Amino acid sequence: MNLANKLTMIRIFLIPIFIIFITFPISNGVIIATAIFIIASLTDKLDGYIARKRNEITNFGKFMDPLADKLLVTAALLALVDFGLIRGWIVVVILAREFAVSGLRTIAASNGKVIAASMWGKVKTVIQMVATIAGLLVMSFESLSISIPYLRELTSILMMLAVIITIISGVDYFVKNSDVIDTKK
Repeated sequence: MNLANKLTMIRIFLIPIFIIFITFPISNGVIIATAIFIIASLTDKLDGYIARKRNEITNFGKFMDPLADKLLVTAALLALVDFGLIRGWIVVVILAREFAVSGLRTIAASNGKVIAASMWGKVKTVIQMVATIAGLLVMSFESLSISIPYLRELTSILMMLAVIITIISGVDYFVKNSDVIDTKK
């Protein structure tokens, strides 16, 4: 297993650790969970860079990297819903897109085609992670009884942007890969 794929696996390993710190009443748990999320998010950028730089792009990485992103963001978004920072419908829209694109990738794979992350998919991931970090920072500061003016509002704006980009990204995948779901074949 190459270094990029190891970083992807580390990101997956960090998800349950994130969940433990964000969920259980551990002293400074929310702050630690936020740090874990940020570190895990950075591994996403790093693993892609390393894979391209070393010319070690693999089908394993093409599949596991986006899956790791989805699992990480979903865990954090559910925590933000649980803490009342975002509405549940936001998570439903994001997950619906993730399931739809994953289904498209599955159909493509059954036909021997691998659908790698698109530019819109990468932008979507970054925006989702930035919006999620903003929400986690709200939780972190509030756990310390610190109020940062407009951080909640900024989080809401970033989440709306994430929803819009998520929808655009999903449409982009289906338009660019319409041959995969061509019912005439």
